[in-house]
Amino acid sequence: QVPPVESGGGLVQAGGSLRLSCAASILTSDRTSKHYHMAWFRQAPGKEREFVSAISWLGDEFTYYSDSVKGRFTISRDSAKTVLYLQMTNLQPEDAAVYYCATSASLQPISPRHGDEYDSWGQGTQVTVSS
Repeated sequence: QVPPVESGGGLVQAGGSLRLSCAASILTSDRTSKHYHMAWFRQAPGKEREFVSAISWLGDEFTYYSDSVKGRFTISRDSAKTVLYLQMTNLQPEDAAVYYCATSASLQPISPRHGDEYDSWGQGTQVTVSS
């Protein structure tokens, strides 16, 4: 499986916005129904990786957010291209981190907030927020 590729990180002032993108090869060509999950995690220096947001689908689509970003970040996807987006608004210095895209396609559902359950990760994109 080709790892996902993130883009869109950068430097922004507090209160500003950024949109991250993740291009992934997650859809399979066989006809087996699978649970698909795409997610954003982040890791700041000296801190553990934390869940940010996820989108899951097998027919119906579900979105998940951490409490720290709910109401400020919006996750979405381009279903035709399997591109994942994270629109981040009102960014704060505590949002600064390397943001990672993770994907999973499995026969069984996973817990979308648990990073260990994803099987493919990107290299990350840096988000810096100046105060």
